[in-house]
Formats: sequence, C-alpha cells, structure tokens
Amino acid sequence: MAKMEVKTSLLDDMIGVGDMVLLEPLTEDSFINNLKKRFDHSEVYTYIGSVVISINPYRSLPIYTPEKVEEYRNRNFYELSPHIFALSDEAYRSLRDQDKDQCILITGESGAGKTEASKLVMSYVAAVCGKGAEVNQVKEQLLQSNPVLEAFGNAKTVRNDNSSRFGKYMDIEFDFKGDPLGGVISNYLLEKSRVVKQPRGERNFHIFYQILSGASEDFLCKLKLERDFSRYNYLGLDSAKVNGVDDAANFRTVRNAMQIVGFMDHETQSVFEVVAAVLKLGNIEFKPESRVNGLDESKIKDKNELKEICELTGIDQSVLERAFSFRTVEAKQEKVSTTLNVAQAYYARDALAKNLYSRLFSWLVTRINESIKAQTKVRKKVMGVLDIYGFEIFEDNSFEQFIINYCNEKLQQIFIELTLKEEQEEYIREGIEWTHIEYFNNAIICDLIENNQTGILAMLDEECLRPGTVTDDTFLEKLNQVCATHQHFESRMSKCSRFLNDTSLPHSCFRIQHYAGKVMYQVEGFVDKNNDLLYRDLSQAMWKASHSLIKALFPEGNPAKINLKRPPTAGSQFKASVATLMKNLQTKNPNYIRCIKPNDKKAAHIFNDALVCHQIRYLGLLENVRVRRAGYAFRQAYEPCLERYKMLCKQTWPHWRGPARAGVEVLFNELEIPEEEFSFGRSKIFIRNPRTLFKLEDLRKQRLEDLATLIEKIYRGWKCRTRFLLMKKSQIVIASWYRRYAQQKKYQKIKSSAIIVQSYIRGWKARKLLRELKHQKRCNEAATIIAAYWHGTQVRREYRKFFRANAGRKIYEFTLQRLMQKYFLEMKNKMPSLSPIDKNWPARPYLFLDSTHKELKRIFHVWRCKKYRDQFTDQQKLIYEEKLEASELFKDKKALYPASVGQPFQGAYLEISKNPKYKKLKDAVDEKIIIAEVVNKINRANGKATSRIFLLTKNNVLLADQKSGNIKSEVPLGDVTKVSMSSQNDGFFAVHLKEGSEAAGKGDFLLSSDHLIEMATKLYRTTLSQTKQKLNIEISDEFLVQFRQDKVCVKFIQGSQKNGSIPTCKRKNNRLLEVAVP
Repeated sequence: MAKMEVKTSLLDDMIGVGDMVLLEPLTEDSFINNLKKRFDHSEVYTYIGSVVISINPYRSLPIYTPEKVEEYRNRNFYELSPHIFALSDEAYRSLRDQDKDQCILITGESGAGKTEASKLVMSYVAAVCGKGAEVNQVKEQLLQSNPVLEAFGNAKTVRNDNSSRFGKYMDIEFDFKGDPLGGVISNYLLEKSRVVKQPRGERNFHIFYQILSGASEDFLCKLKLERDFSRYNYLGLDSAKVNGVDDAANFRTVRNAMQIVGFMDHETQSVFEVVAAVLKLGNIEFKPESRVNGLDESKIKDKNELKEICELTGIDQSVLERAFSFRTVEAKQEKVSTTLNVAQAYYARDALAKNLYSRLFSWLVTRINESIKAQTKVRKKVMGVLDIYGFEIFEDNSFEQFIINYCNEKLQQIFIELTLKEEQEEYIREGIEWTHIEYFNNAIICDLIENNQTGILAMLDEECLRPGTVTDDTFLEKLNQVCATHQHFESRMSKCSRFLNDTSLPHSCFRIQHYAGKVMYQVEGFVDKNNDLLYRDLSQAMWKASHSLIKALFPEGNPAKINLKRPPTAGSQFKASVATLMKNLQTKNPNYIRCIKPNDKKAAHIFNDALVCHQIRYLGLLENVRVRRAGYAFRQAYEPCLERYKMLCKQTWPHWRGPARAGVEVLFNELEIPEEEFSFGRSKIFIRNPRTLFKLEDLRKQRLEDLATLIEKIYRGWKCRTRFLLMKKSQIVIASWYRRYAQQKKYQKIKSSAIIVQSYIRGWKARKLLRELKHQKRCNEAATIIAAYWHGTQVRREYRKFFRANAGRKIYEFTLQRLMQKYFLEMKNKMPSLSPIDKNWPARPYLFLDSTHKELKRIFHVWRCKKYRDQFTDQQKLIYEEKLEASELFKDKKALYPASVGQPFQGAYLEISKNPKYKKLKDAVDEKIIIAEVVNKINRANGKATSRIFLLTKNNVLLADQKSGNIKSEVPLGDVTKVSMSSQNDGFFAVHLKEGSEAAGKGDFLLSSDHLIEMATKLYRTTLSQTKQKLNIEISDEFLVQFRQDKVCVKFIQGSQKNGSIPTCKRKNNRLLEVAVP
C-alpha cells in the first residue's frame, strides 16, 4: 500500500458498536439496543469477531453496487465498516491465497434473508474472480441455478414471501488461480407436504403459480391446464396473489435460467408436464362404493382429469385407475390384493403427488449438477455455501419442524466447536496462554434426538418398523418410557408427575428444551411422515409410463428389480444427510452469517425488540460474544495497530523506523497502559478489555484534532506566503511588461515619423523622375510620328502611280466584310436557348455593330416567340389571350389577381347540358354558354346573399334560380355599361346597367363569386367582341350601385370576421352597404 494512502477502520465514524465483542457493558438489552441503533441508521451488518450478523431491512439499500464490491476487494476484514462483502472477500482470499477450503454457513429463521445473503455471497465471488469466456459461462450457470431452485423449492409463507422450503448446500469449485470451475449442489428435506396442503395464508411452491400466470395459451393447452387458480384443489386461493411478485415475469426468468444452465428444450417440456400432472392430481376425487363381499372400495368420480393426466404422462388409464383403487402386498412368494377405501385412496393420491414432485426436485438438482460440475480433473479448491432453514417455533409444530430444529442443533454444535477451535488455534499460533472457556454444550440435546439406541429418531424408526398396530400415540408412549428421565424432554404422560398439572402441555404433545428455547411438538402425523410410504402399485404404474422422465423417477417400479426390503424412513435419511453435511463442514474453514428478522410484518424501518431478542437467544449470539471475549476482546496485527495509533507517541510519530512490534511496545509503554490489559503475540497485539480500546480511540480522536489544528496553521502560513510571493512575482512581471510596452510605443512613434519623412522624400524624387520620363517619352513619340508621316509621304509619292483613286474604299469594305463574317460566326456558337423568357444575349464585340447587335437580338426574340406560339392549339391560344387580357386589366390593381394566375379559366363550372336538374334552363337558352357559375346575389335590404346561376352568352347576361332553374333576369350585353369591384382580396363585383333600359328597372346587380377575375375578363372580351366597345372596369374600394330609384354606396373595409376568411356584407343605413374583408 502506498505511504500516502489513507487507511480507514471499523472504528472510524462508527454508529453504535460495529463489533459486538467491543460492546461494553455486555447485556442482552445493550446487545439489542446496539443492533436497533445501527438498524435505524441503515447499518444492517454487525460483527461478532469474524461472524456477521445480518438484519433483513425489507427494502433496497445502495450498499451492493459494483463500486462497493471494488471498495471491499482485497481489504482487511476490520478495515471497513461491517458488510457481507467483507466476509465474502476474506473467505475468497483465504481460499485463493492460503489454499484453505472454505464454507459459509447462513442460518436464521424464515424471512430473515438467508436466501438473499447466499445470493450476495455468490454475486460478490463472481464479481471478484477471474474473467474470460469460459469463466463467465461457469459463473453465469452457477448464478442462474438459483432462480430454478427457488421456483421449484420456495413458497410464500406467513413469515416470508420467498421462503426456502428446502435446505441447500452448494460447493463452488475453483482452480489454483481462484477462477470458478463448477459446482455441486446438495438439497435437504424438501417440504413436500406443502404440495397437497398449505397452512392458511400461505401458497404452494412458486412454479405452479408461475406456469398458470406466465405460460402462453398454446403452452397451457399442451399441458392441459387452465389459467384460473380456483380450478385446482392443491392451490390455496386466500393468498394466490402476492403483492410485489410478478409470477408471469418470474416464469420467463425461470425458463431463461433453465436454458442458460443447460436444460434441453425437451427436458424443460418434460419438467413442466410433470408439474402439470402433479397439479391435476389434486383434482381427482373419489366416491365410496360397496362390493358384494361387504368390503368398501373407492371409485373415481370424474375420469376426465384422470384421462388428461394419463395423456400427459403416457400411462395406461386403466393401470393408474386400478392403482388408485387397489393395493398389492407381497410377502415372500405371496401376493395379496386389497381394495382401498376413500380415505386410503386420497392418501394414495396425495402420496403420489408428494413423491412425484419431491423426486422431480431431486432430479432437477442432479441435472443442474451435471451442467455445473467441473469438467477438469485437476485439484480443486472448494467454497461451500449453506443456505438452510432456520430454527422454527410455530403454534403447531410437527415432524418437519422437529427435523429442521434437529439440523439447527447440529449446526449450533459445530458452530461452538469450530469457534472455540479457531480461538484456541489463534492463541496457540500467537503464543498466548489458552484458558478453558465454560459454555453450554448442546451435545446432550443432539444425543436425545439422534442416539442410535435411545434417541427420538431411533424410537420413531423402531415404532414404524414393528409389527402390529402403530399410531402416533404408541410412539409417544414409547418416548415416555425411554426419554422420561431426560432433563431436556417433557411430556404430560411421562412417569415424572411434575407435568401433570401443566395445562399448557396437551396429552398428544411432547416438549424439547432446545438450545434456542422450548418447543412443543404435536405427535400427530409423525409416524406417517416418517414412513413416507408410496404404494408399490403406484410406483409400478409410474414406471410403465411412456414419459421418459417419469419412468426415470420411479426405478423401483421395474418388476425385474422388485425389492421387498422396506425403504429407509424419512428421519433416518435426513439424519444420514446431516451427518454427511457435518463431516463435510468440519473439513473446511467456517465463516458464519447469522440472519435476523426485525419484524413479522415484512415492513421496512420497524424493529421489534421482543422478536429480535427471541432470535438472539436461539441463535446463541450472546454466548458467541462471551466465548469470543473469554480471553482477549480485541486483537490486531502490529502494522495496522501502529499505523492507527502512532500519532499518540512522539517516538513513533510521524515515522517509525524499526519493527512494527517494537513500535507498538514503545507506544503502549508511553501511554502507561497496565500490562494486564494487553498481551503481545507473535504477529498481533491482544487487548483484554474493550474499555482500553475505546480509551485509545478517544486519545487518537483528540490527537487528530490537535494535528488538524497544526496542519491548518501550517497550511494557512504556506498559503499566505505563497500568495505574497505570487503577488511579488506578478508585480515584477507587470512592471517589465509595462516598460516594454512604453518603449515599444515610443519606438513605433519614431518609426512612424521616419516613414512619413521617407515617403515624402521618395514621392518628390519619384514625381521628378516621372516628369523626366514623360518628357522623354513624348519626344520619342513625336519623333516616331514625324518619321512615320515622312516615310508615308515618301511611299505614297513613290507608289501613287500604282494605286487607283478608290483603293482606300475597297480596303475599308474588305476589312468591314471580314469583321462582319467573324461576328456572325461567333454569334452562331453563342446563341441562347429558345425559351422566350431567357434574357441572355452575347456581348457586343465592336462599337460600330451596336445597332445591328440590338436588331439581331429583337429579331431572334420575335422568331423564338413565334416558334413557341406555333406549338399552341387554338384552345390554348384562347386561354393565353384571356390570361393576358386579365393581366392587363387587374395586375397590380386587384389583390385577388395573383391567386388566379395559376388557375385555368374553365368557364362552364356547371355542366348544364349533362345535369338533368338544369334541363329547363338549357331549353330556355339556345346560345353558346361562355360562363356557367353559381354566384351570390346581394340583397340590398339586409346585405344577405342569395344563390343564383350566372350565365354569359355571346349576346346576354342571365341570372337564374339555382333550385328551379327559372331565369330571373336577362340583360343584353349592350345594356351593360360598367363593372365595379374593390382592390382587395374579395369576390364582390357590381354589374352597372344602362339607365332607361328595360333591364335597369330593378337596378344594378351586386354579386359575389369565387371566380371574379375569370368572369370579369370573359365579360370584358365578350362585350368588346359584340359591341366593339371596351367595357369599363372600375376598381375602387368605394363605388355607387343603383338599386331601383336609390343609389347605395358600397364600401369595403378591413376587419376580422366571425366566419373566418369569408367576406361579409352588412347594411349600415339606406345609403351605405359595408363589406368587411379579412
């Protein structure tokens, strides 16, 4: 570690006491208060020496991030605050660097967080070990085995939504580099009775709910299942849904995990088919039926469920039906077949369901082991992780709780033994005298349960195997006879009369004084659960299945391998498994995680003192602290001890040059600590009393404050001097730069003056030289001209007789001709395009061709316009003529005009000749119709509009009713004198009639049209064509209209209208009609 690196410690910023060994005073109340104080500050981990106490926070905490993993990686166990990562790192480094096999024992009651703790250990180890494609694949398979086993082995209980209903021990195997090679999983005592019956408020195993919630409809159809939970008797309905648990998403996770672990598709399908068969077994019901011989037998009520089970498993329906109704007993060479009554049939059904599921779970563990086992034969290092059920005390405790608590007794026994052994080995290794430690040895309780002659399990097996009538009561009587005098066994019917008046102990119960407290067990079901019998007929029926997995689960059903020997009991099997586990654990270096549940509500921020106290007692945590503190409460290596406390002594501060032990000796002598309070080991200092350690911490804290003050003083002095030196240096730099700047300004001024003087002198010299050169040039030119004229005169005089009088004109004409030829040839190659709008034209080459150049440009433009017009049809010519006419009439005058330029003039907007509605109108008009359009005729009384058909023919303007087609008005074109309209963006126009004409009786027409520009243009052209007179088009925002005898002013104004962009007309008074244009 670098010298400048700052070390931290478990003792820094400590909330409460991080290590219970240092707790002072050590009482049960102070122990609980310390846990509560740390829990309230989100400190869920506390040490007892090297043991980690973990309190379930029931919420997510930001202490498991990749940054936290790196923080605890390769750090001393006591260097940082307590954390499960610290224990995981210590175990991993011991395995990797010291070649010691490790085991991590995780214990605690249901809901205390054991499963999550095992996941965190595995995830930490996976994060800090090596990388690589193969290594990552092994790590992923090891991690993904958890979701599979949780789905099939965990269930929701009243204490835990994800309670492990089986014990799991995983050996993770590593190579010499510390990279994982594979693993082996062992399972213990699956609670298979949960398959057929669950306590109130609890669920069956997760996988049943996950299949029904997450499987697709097609997949459910293949499994012959329905999504409704209430359809299945084996599923409790009062807690089928769990808050915060998404069974559908978990089902997808399980399927993905099975694929990663290495399950083939057909294996996954087979597993779910067995699960479906177990679920459907619960729906088989029986009815009683009497035979001729008077014996009672059972029959299946509805054989449809049986049929579907047989289709799923490939079993002959008649074979399975008979197995549910008859039982065959074989003794030597004899076979006796007896009928089963209804109760026995239900027992057989449930026994088959429990065995089928239990064997499937064991097969899953075996199959996972095949995938995750190490492929290489090299020597391996092993880290074991034990996640097993904690001590259980319920209102009704049966065979399962008895077996679980027996396992916890064995774990407590090995915990005490290994802890004491570890303490003793460390004392011997460090050369410290070992003193005997008094502690409660629970071996007497383990002997009460497992003794081969007088143990409870031996009595239970003996009772199950003996002939005659065997009941739970006869088993209790046997216990009373054998165990009555045992100090940890109590019974109402025992020979000892001290319990006869104890009403809290019923007659059908017995009580055992475990290390964790007294537990009362009901003997009901002990014999049946220990026997765990499955009728041979059912085993044989299962073996006959065509389903390969089910056939493999029941090898004893093979008639060729019939074994009349009674199978081992559940108790003896579990006892053997626990013995194997204990033997395995004793070969490894132990690491302990003690899990505690803070409350029964599964809620965050709640700490139930009574519940925690109960768990502290049965976990033996106080006794663990006392064992740890029996000798020396605190021990630390010399190097970190000297590094932490060296500032307390002048001789060791700031650097100690000698050995670390010598420095610690000098330090402790300087501090005058009594010799009985500490002892020097070979590599560690041992401190007897926590008060001594806290005294050192107080002295260190005070010394750190003094050092901080000193450092602050020195820093402030250094900072002020550094600032002064910087300012002094800056002043010198600024002064030098200013002097440089002043000299540069002075130099620039002198230089500028010199340049000005130089420029004036050089200018005068240049002008003088220029005058001389110009005079010389003029003299030379004059001489040359005079000589040229003289030579010309001489030549003309000599050759005049050879030239005609007009030779000069010929030469001029020839030159001019050549220039014109050259001009036209160049024009040929530079001609612009034939587009009339192309204004490009070659530049004029000679000034005398200016008029010719312009005329050529005009002629070319006229010619290409003619070429362009020759392409038009007569109809197109007419359209363009109308567009030109409209441009002359309305361009830059009417705001509506630009919008009409791109719209073709159609004229006949109403197909009068084709529409039968206008047949009457068509018959009335015998001329060619130029325009047929619907217009709005404005009523002068109120300004409202009425729809009219506007027709323009060669001689007349007609207005007709839109609905009936009747002609309302007919005006000869000669009577139309003027058309008035506004300059704005509206379609209003007035048609003025000749005064005195027949049509002018009702006055002028005030109309509105969407095609105003086209109508006005066509009316103008038609009038000009017929009358040879131009129609007056008046464009003004205010004009007069004749209505009968009155003249009304039509005025156009700007304004926003309720009707949006539509102009509106409103009568203001008798003389004013106002049109609002948006």
